[in-house]
Amino acid sequence: MKPIKLQTKIPSLKGILAIPGDKSISHRSIMFGAIAEGETTVTNFLLGEDCLSTISCFKKLGVSIQQKEDKVIINGKGFYGLEEPSEILDVGNSGTTIRLLLGILAGRPFHSVLAGDESIGKRPMTRVTKPLRLMGAVIQGRKNGEFTPLSIKGGNVKEIDYELPVASAQVKSSLLFAGLQAQGITKVFEPVKTRDHTERMIKKFGGEIEIDGRTVRLKGGQRLSGTYIHVPGDISSAAFFLVAGAIVPNSEITLKNVGLNPTRTGIIDVMKEMGADITIIPYEDDTFEPCGDILIKSSILNGITIEGDMIPRLIDEIPVIALLATQAEGETVIKDAHELKVKETNRIDTVVYELAKLGAKIVATDDGMIIKGKSNLTGGTVSSHGDHRIGMMLSVAAAICKNEVFLENEESIYISYPSFFDHLKSLQ
Repeated sequence: MKPIKLQTKIPSLKGILAIPGDKSISHRSIMFGAIAEGETTVTNFLLGEDCLSTISCFKKLGVSIQQKEDKVIINGKGFYGLEEPSEILDVGNSGTTIRLLLGILAGRPFHSVLAGDESIGKRPMTRVTKPLRLMGAVIQGRKNGEFTPLSIKGGNVKEIDYELPVASAQVKSSLLFAGLQAQGITKVFEPVKTRDHTERMIKKFGGEIEIDGRTVRLKGGQRLSGTYIHVPGDISSAAFFLVAGAIVPNSEITLKNVGLNPTRTGIIDVMKEMGADITIIPYEDDTFEPCGDILIKSSILNGITIEGDMIPRLIDEIPVIALLATQAEGETVIKDAHELKVKETNRIDTVVYELAKLGAKIVATDDGMIIKGKSNLTGGTVSSHGDHRIGMMLSVAAAICKNEVFLENEESIYISYPSFFDHLKSLQ
């Protein structure tokens, strides 16, 4: 496709935005609605391609799902109501869909085949398939189950006591889905606390789960009941406008109804440490997922070091944090971010390569990157490399570039934020 011309030299960004629904919570709302008994209604569902892939997969598993814009109604029949699919379960570009769905299918006594796009075909699955095999699922795939397509025959899974080798909410969630169907108590220990949307949703659907620090315990054989879910705005999507508001001169943006789950708010903590003028207005009712409004203004920023336990709380936001760091005085160092190498792209190399095209002083390291600020970004032709977060980050970067910027493969942005360009334009 022909590259699109991005808006550059934007003088200011002002206004109020309602951020689209959280992608992680939207995925899980469909999954839990499908395995629960009774009707589940979901509002503010994210209409991105990834989440629509999840709906498509569960329809192929025999679940009745009605959708009208961002409202979805799922008629759940419990785990036992899922049916053997007659065709391949196509997850598209969604790593969340395939990894969590494997956990659900691990306990079902039928055969399924899962595949996705070219990017999914390169992403590692052994981190999920290995423990699910230990629980009793029969899984086959390329390179012994490392890559898609994958076939799975489940049923009669047993409990597991498993220590995650890498911090991964997707792997944890997959094992919890399998554990709900297992005999006995499943225990999952994570080296660093990761996003806890699955644990919260188990409780929301009437299940029982015990959380003790970084250990999660779950009794098998539980029956869940349908419920109502209002999906808060996705803080990973809000992050692009938080950074835009901080680095574009004379800006003031209010983001409404943003999820403020403490396992996801690393972006806010980092921005505050860098000196961003950011204000949080939390909502009082946070019994399911904390949320609130965020006000961001143009800011004077300073470089910091980002590492350790902070990384899992902002792993998806690191590309746009790298952009933020180009406008901070001094040096910003990002460490312990090996997980960036197995996202939609190798985000360490891709971020460094594309921002350097625009004039950023940035170098890659084995586990992150080093950014020297403050840089005057110029312009050029850049690419998302098929990665939605890279595409949005570069679109925000263009706002402060002095020359023309053209973006290749902008269609990837629609995977998680179909209205991104409309929202950006509305603030100008």
